[in-house]
Amino acid sequence: MTEKAKPYCISKWGLFRAYGKVRANKGSAGVDGIGLDEYGARYKDNLYKLWNRMSSGSYMPKPVRLVEIPKPNGGKRPLGIPTVEDRIAQMLVVDLITPTLEDVFHEDSYGYRPHRSAHDAIGKVKERCWRYDWVLDLDISKFFDTIDHELLMKAVRFHISEKWILLYVERWLKVPYISPEGETVERTMGVPQGSVIGPVLANLFLHYCFDNWMRRRHPEIPFARYADDSVCHCRSLQEALRLKAELVSRFSDCKLRLNEEKTKVVYCKSSKRKGDYPVIAFDFLGHTFKPCKTKNGRDGSVYMGYLPVVSQKAKKKMKDTMRSWNLKAKGHTTLKMVAEEVNPIIRGWMNYYGRHARGSIRKVMEDFNLMLARWVKAKYKYFRRKPLYAAYKWLGAVAKRDPLFYHWRIGVVPPAGCRG
Repeated sequence: MTEKAKPYCISKWGLFRAYGKVRANKGSAGVDGIGLDEYGARYKDNLYKLWNRMSSGSYMPKPVRLVEIPKPNGGKRPLGIPTVEDRIAQMLVVDLITPTLEDVFHEDSYGYRPHRSAHDAIGKVKERCWRYDWVLDLDISKFFDTIDHELLMKAVRFHISEKWILLYVERWLKVPYISPEGETVERTMGVPQGSVIGPVLANLFLHYCFDNWMRRRHPEIPFARYADDSVCHCRSLQEALRLKAELVSRFSDCKLRLNEEKTKVVYCKSSKRKGDYPVIAFDFLGHTFKPCKTKNGRDGSVYMGYLPVVSQKAKKKMKDTMRSWNLKAKGHTTLKMVAEEVNPIIRGWMNYYGRHARGSIRKVMEDFNLMLARWVKAKYKYFRRKPLYAAYKWLGAVAKRDPLFYHWRIGVVPPAGCRG
């Protein structure tokens, strides 16, 4: 059979570009145990075979390896890991359908979209909390696991006409999980978290379930959505309560369920808003929006604003990570070696939270400086009988001379003489 006789016209170069993106994203092996290095050792042969099967219609995705990630509340979040080959095939489709869907998606949808970020969403929510007194904070129960396949495919078919894409999207939706115990788990709904195409499909589903519905029914109520994390900005308590009741019904029509315990109406209390309401804070993308003291840049006066800070859940996760480094047991290492180990993680924290929650992430890093001071006391005999602030002061001198740690380079250094 010649290449022209293939029933589906699929670009080899497109598949090669998709392979490059998957390789850059890294990730572990799927159920076949083949990792990126092993696949890449013969990538030309492997990509040709994949192209041949996709072009002929004989491509069948392998089951998805199921990994359960512990959640802070004690539950588990299912994460599906497709094989490297299936991730490449999905990336090819994502590259092809993204331009079409980008023309459709709402301007206030921020998750998993090119040239948009969590920082953009947080910034927009921050801006609107100053202009609107009330927020409706939405929580969808098990969203990724309960997406209805029939409704999702209806939306896909409305925008995508290529038969081979429709064929493979349906196959990806139906492919089973393989549990950690080796059991096959059939799937009749949901999109695997961890798949390459999952975020695009989830965005399309919520576009019609929520974004487009809000645009038609409530154009006067702005919102911000990042994947399934959404907040709506309302002018009054009554407006927020009415919207909540409508959305409970709307999500039910789309075969989703709002968690009514976690979905809440929030009052954005500040100096200019004197009313009382029992709920005055909400979490969004690792930040807690709440009343905070802030300084007027013009006259230096202090007032109560409504601003994002690092959420308690995010703080706990960061501090758990710091404790997992077990610095006290690393007396054989040098300060430079410690810095080389932890800097990539600290850089990520500072870059993410430093944009909109600079003050609170600095406090977390100050706690880490104290952990370093305890490491100094454990490592050096000179400091063992001295108070903690002596080690802290020594670290401050090191930071000025040689800012080894990423947070030291941007000013979060141990101040000389601080007593911790």
